[in-house]
Amino acid sequence: MTFLRLLFLLFIFSIAYDKSTSVMLCRTTCRPGDGLVIRFPFRLIMEQPEHCGYPGFELSCSNNQTTLQLPYPGEFTVQSIDYASQIIIIKDPHQCLPGRFLHRSFSLSGSPFDGQNSYEFTFLNCSSGQLPNVNGLRYVECLSGTNFSVAAIPTSRYNESAAALKKSCSEISKVWIPVLWPVWSDLAEGVTLRWSEPDCSDCEEQGRFCGFKNVKNMEIGCADPSHSTGLPRSAKYGIIIGIGIPGILCFIGLGCYLCGKVGNYLQRHRSTTDFATSITPQLAVVRNGLDRSTIESYPKTMVGESGRLPKPNDNTCPICLCEYQSKEILRTIPECNHYYHANCIDEWLRINATCPLCRKSQESSAFVTPSTSTSSSSSFMSAP
Repeated sequence: MTFLRLLFLLFIFSIAYDKSTSVMLCRTTCRPGDGLVIRFPFRLIMEQPEHCGYPGFELSCSNNQTTLQLPYPGEFTVQSIDYASQIIIIKDPHQCLPGRFLHRSFSLSGSPFDGQNSYEFTFLNCSSGQLPNVNGLRYVECLSGTNFSVAAIPTSRYNESAAALKKSCSEISKVWIPVLWPVWSDLAEGVTLRWSEPDCSDCEEQGRFCGFKNVKNMEIGCADPSHSTGLPRSAKYGIIIGIGIPGILCFIGLGCYLCGKVGNYLQRHRSTTDFATSITPQLAVVRNGLDRSTIESYPKTMVGESGRLPKPNDNTCPICLCEYQSKEILRTIPECNHYYHANCIDEWLRINATCPLCRKSQESSAFVTPSTSTSSSSSFMSAP
């Protein structure tokens, strides 16, 4: 029995490690068929050992949903994980993120995550139910009622329009929110968080996976996922020996009377093992945005000396809500000809393959050649 236990330990050891790099590889999901694969630096607590994940990256399953526990203000549903860009998008399980930010102090202190961008919003209670016509004011449906409306506006805009807003609305609170897209309604796109440590971006971009090489020293290594599929040769040898030796001992000890029964047992066990060996976990990397080369192919333009653009009433970037200034660089989305600050739209397109204004998908957009981009830039630079 001691010998069989040693063979079993050898079998487990050979599965847990990539033999070519000695990197421990673990992956799982909250439910079968879930496209959200949990792997390093994340781990599923209560189901995976500590060496499967980096400290601070613990996830759990709640109602078949993958959840992340933050110090403040608590539990969020994980919408997607981009391991190459090191980005995680979280949502409120009760579909009311503004309420989470408004009624609880939101802080990423004590977690390995940072908000991509943070904006201060002023929340207002408009008791009349009719929202004033103020640029940047957004209706918050999940906090509103029958006889009143709750709205939020970037504090910078609120300070400019305070006189008009105070006629029909009262201030509730000012809150800092880590959102990339400030023109929101109930933050339907979720909140984007980024992590920088451990840095596995280079490993992921090569199509390889990160993992611990040495848990004690927190040493990170990179492994080829092809080495982790199927059973290693040492494991197969362990299975063969572990089955063969008991079979031989039974054959000698019990004789011909038990020979038939032992053969049936070995045949059933071998079939089960072959079936388990043929199943390989599905690997998936959630990527919702466009790659860098596609984004860079979209044309850039420079605002003229007057700061005005050819389209009337389009002198404000819809993402950061700041007016375009002379000599600022803009980027245009070819499919719909909407333009934004280059820095703003580049960050957006990395995690969302749609135009922020018209929501038109950019996945099938044709690449723009350098000559087309240059021509477009020239025309905007000469704009009055």
